[in-house]
Amino acid sequence: MLYLLLIYNCERPEPGDPGFEDALAAVNAFADECRRRDVFVSGHPLQGEHTATTVTVQEGRTLITDGPFAETHEHLGGVYVVDCRDLDEALELAALCPMAAQGSIEVRPVAGVPGLDHRAARG
Repeated sequence: MLYLLLIYNCERPEPGDPGFEDALAAVNAFADECRRRDVFVSGHPLQGEHTATTVTVQEGRTLITDGPFAETHEHLGGVYVVDCRDLDEALELAALCPMAAQGSIEVRPVAGVPGLDHRAARG
């Protein structure tokens, strides 16, 4: 089953910042562990929330707002997609994710869509 590991409230050091090499090594080790278990589908860090644009449609009119949804206090920093045997494995991986030590990881199952085969995209 597909799960999203949504990474919240983590500051990612930039190249050249103190701790960047250690952070990169930890993230790569986590991705390697997911690959070793054959559950890795994809992983994507996101640019800062200041780059977000929110789109809503109200009464047929499209409204575009700079930034994330205004009422949120958390920011989404990235996402992993993993194909785990069950929720327990997804939770175990979330705990292994290095960003769990500084922020939080929301684990959410992906709803199935009839006729859409996620495995075709894995390659």
